[in-house]
Order: sequence, then C-alpha cells, then structure tokens
Amino acid sequence: MKRQLTLAAAALLASSSASAALDNKAAEEMMRKDGCAACHAIDKKVVGPSFQEVAAKYKDDAKAAAMLAEKVKKGGSGVWGETPMPPNSYVSDDDIKALVEWVLTLKK
Repeated sequence: MKRQLTLAAAALLASSSASAALDNKAAEEMMRKDGCAACHAIDKKVVGPSFQEVAAKYKDDAKAAAMLAEKVKKGGSGVWGETPMPPNSYVSDDDIKALVEWVLTLKK
C-alpha cells in the first residue's frame, strides 16, 4: 500500500510539473531541444517573428494559446509573411503548451 501511494504521488508530481509555468532558463532549453530556436529568438526576428512580437500581437486574445499551440503542431503561413512555419508534429503537446504559455507572458 505504501508503495502504491508513493507511485501515485510521483505520478501526480510528474504530471503537475509538466504543466507548470516555465521560467526563462527552462523555456530557452526547451526551445533548443524542440528546434524552435532555429527560426525564432526571444527578442529579434530570425526566420520567424520574435517571441516578444508574437506575445504583443496576441496579448488581448483569449483564444491565442489554443490557436498558437495548434499552429505550432500543424504549421501555418500568412500571418507573419510568406515564409511558412513547418509543422512540429514531433514535439510533445506538453512542450508546445508550456512554450506557448511562456511566449504569451513575454513583454517587449
């Protein structure tokens, strides 16, 4: 019984940390790991817009997090110019959600 409680507590802790807000260091590490840094930077345009520009554009949009998560997963084009964003289907939904939520907290 004690072992089952320990395993349940560990599972709960792991699931809650996956959805916990990222700090800047963790977000930057995740950006590199998941390939975001190849096209985006926090404060300057690379291939795609800076994450600060994304946050500013969607700051008053209550549906932004869900829309951006879907766009990251499936790819898209036309919002920031002609260069399309490729789909990132290999990135976990938890990573995408955490990164999008972090991006939307950034200020210019």
